[in-house]
Amino acid sequence: MSIDTETAARVAKLARIRVEEDDLPALAQEFSKILDFIEQLGEVDVEGVEPMVSVTPMQLKRRSDEVTEGGMPDRILSNAPDAREGFFAVPKVVE
Repeated sequence: MSIDTETAARVAKLARIRVEEDDLPALAQEFSKILDFIEQLGEVDVEGVEPMVSVTPMQLKRRSDEVTEGGMPDRILSNAPDAREGFFAVPKVVE
């Protein structure tokens, strides 16, 4: 697929990217290359291929889902600029 400089200028405008007039032919050529590659990908037969998350089969690391007390509120609140009654104190934003 071939993209002309007018279309490249329109895409740049929609993307709110300022492109100098001299750079438009090169941008149009890059867009054309990208669209050609996408067309090539559409020709690949993926029938029966399962979707994958990674190129190597792997199991995501998981931790056990256990409810705990945390056990360290004093350590956590020691970093707060303002803490009151065991909570972070923040400025009021809604009147």
